[in-house]
Amino acid sequence: MSTAEGLVKRKWMLEGLDCANCAMKIENKVSKIEGVSSCSVNFAMKTMTVESAADQADSISEQARQTVTSLEPHVKVRELKAGGVRRKTQPGAVRAVHAHEDGDSGHNGHGHAHGDAAAHRHGHAHGDTAHGHAHGADNHGHSHDHGAGDTRRIVLRLAGGGILAAAAMLLPLGGIPELLLFLAAYLIVGGEVVLSAARNIIRGRVFDENFLMALATIGAFAIGEYPEGVAVMLFYQVGELFQGMAVNRSRRSITALMDIRPEFAYLKDGSGLRRVPPEEVEIGNIIVVKPGEKVPLDGTILEGSAMMDTSALTGESVPRSTEPGSQVLSGFINRNGVITVEVTQTFGESAVSKILELVQNAAGNKAKTENFITKFARAYTPLVVITALLLAVVPPLAINGATFSDWIYRALVFLVISCPCALVVSIPLGFFGGIGAASRSGILVKGSNYLEALNDAKIVVFDKTGTLTKGQFTVTGIFSAGGFTEEELLRTAAYAESHSGHPIAESIRAAYGKAIDMDATGNYDEISGHGISVTVEGKAVLAGNARLMEREGISAAEPAQSGTVVHVAVNQQYAGHLIIADEVKEDSLQAVKALKALGIRKTVMLTGDTKAVAEAVGAQLGIDEIHAGLLPQHKVEAIERLEQEKGKRENIIFVGDGINDTPVLARADVGMAMGGLGSDAAIEAADIVIMTDEPSKIAAAIGIAKRTRRIVWQNIIFALAVKGLFLLLGAFGIATMWEAVFSDVGVTVLAVLNSVRALQIPKE
Repeated sequence: MSTAEGLVKRKWMLEGLDCANCAMKIENKVSKIEGVSSCSVNFAMKTMTVESAADQADSISEQARQTVTSLEPHVKVRELKAGGVRRKTQPGAVRAVHAHEDGDSGHNGHGHAHGDAAAHRHGHAHGDTAHGHAHGADNHGHSHDHGAGDTRRIVLRLAGGGILAAAAMLLPLGGIPELLLFLAAYLIVGGEVVLSAARNIIRGRVFDENFLMALATIGAFAIGEYPEGVAVMLFYQVGELFQGMAVNRSRRSITALMDIRPEFAYLKDGSGLRRVPPEEVEIGNIIVVKPGEKVPLDGTILEGSAMMDTSALTGESVPRSTEPGSQVLSGFINRNGVITVEVTQTFGESAVSKILELVQNAAGNKAKTENFITKFARAYTPLVVITALLLAVVPPLAINGATFSDWIYRALVFLVISCPCALVVSIPLGFFGGIGAASRSGILVKGSNYLEALNDAKIVVFDKTGTLTKGQFTVTGIFSAGGFTEEELLRTAAYAESHSGHPIAESIRAAYGKAIDMDATGNYDEISGHGISVTVEGKAVLAGNARLMEREGISAAEPAQSGTVVHVAVNQQYAGHLIIADEVKEDSLQAVKALKALGIRKTVMLTGDTKAVAEAVGAQLGIDEIHAGLLPQHKVEAIERLEQEKGKRENIIFVGDGINDTPVLARADVGMAMGGLGSDAAIEAADIVIMTDEPSKIAAAIGIAKRTRRIVWQNIIFALAVKGLFLLLGAFGIATMWEAVFSDVGVTVLAVLNSVRALQIPKE
């Protein structure tokens, strides 16, 4: 795919990439290849996009492939075609190939659009731990994507190792039998850590968490402290298991965005209609779209008329009327009527493809922020190992009477104390607890990084339809005139609309709520773009917009409320009008007030709806800033303007529900989707999903995030303070291996117990 002049963009699927830390390392290494202008590895979508000089593209592609293979030998690299065009495949395989070839599944990128950076933010909370265990699917079954079988196997392995270690401690054994029993327990529990450390050393990466764990525990065995060696490794692995469960629970599979992509088109040729993939349709071809189907490609209607549900692309709540000559876009849903369309754009250039591309680009725009633990862990491991080495070697050489055996023992005690198990276990568990509390409140958080990001939220941006409003049309106002009662006006309108399948007609019939005698109506005539002319019980009734009244020379009243207006006239006399609107959700006002109370400094509403409707809703809810009549790309531009205005430590939350919101969900620092009635695509593109569809849950999520952060930081400060004290005691020979184990295991247990508090749901 060509980009700026002289640059070309290529994309690869990295099959088997199951570790956020590995994704970051690949991205950093490939970015340094000469001729590469940018490289983005999306961990969630398992894709790598490289932009490079066109004249060097082939050689750079080969270098990039070799770099990935050298860093992660088990990862399979497969180049994807420009534009994500599907290859022909068996019908059952189409969706699977789709999800890989397009790589635009949302998020998640965003799935996680934040996937790589964000998982990096949290996934490294303990140095390179993720790296050592992330290759489980291929190497040793311990990845962060545990299935039920994997989890059961890991728990059994930890239980087996624990039982063997307990037997070794309790049975009256000694010498070789005791050593063999402890060694068997150690290998069952920690063999994979030692193996990973060895692999990383061979690849030239010495200082990672696996190395520290292996060195400390093997050191404990070397000085005869077998129980401590097994105990330290056991706690470490329990921490890893918790983290794996947390990631598995919080991140769902990234497939639903493909639902906006039409799977077929009915191509009209000499032999009739032929069902073909949209990619095979060319400009100028004629296609037929039947009721209930998605429009597969952009085009112009030649024959037929239909109501189009355009909410997937524009967010507009009212279906759009189309007729011969009207433009239709891929992604529109045909509500009624058969239409014949002349195709004006290839599939790669269609509206759906552009939205998917927006999601992909948004995924590449994520800021890669790193939290305190990431920075700490990078320096911590090499510093501890070098200090331990100096402690073992320097004093015996410099101090008279000092023995190597004494100082080597002190150095190993120092290493055992230094193992950051309390942080390794309690930080993921604290976040896991927060995620658990959120899920019990009906809020699904797809990763601890998003929960953490909520703490710095200062700007909340809302979509309108389906987010702050119900997304369902109801009659909100009945204004009678000319001697008619409200009941008579509503009954007349319901009879007039009795033959229409339009959502507005349905809302009028629902408001009337009584059986309609179909024999009482006659001479039904739908006047395109205006409304309906019909005879009701012998009276000539007109029901429609202001244009219809004007055309018939009837003086219509100005609407008293915002919304869609249906004017009614009986025998050429004005009878009044009905207001049909999308009702504001019961807790929307409460949600905006709660956010202000939490310190949110600005609320913004972006909508594809009309300015009048948007301003009415905004005024009712006290929204600070309103932007109406927007298409998806305009919403992204609005978010980017807000990005430039915000402070360095401020985050933007976007809350939406429609497919058209996916690019914005991906671009915002934290994307939230309404999951109860919302689009599957938006749910997958979001970082946080509100399953109850209640806007008030946004404030609840922020409350849980703040509480979780307090608990996590309590653990960090407590663990580091105790570690620091015992490291000093160990270095001076005051602390023995038992104190070392207490400082390691004891602090871990206390931190874990504190983390469990995060599971509680905060009281309102």
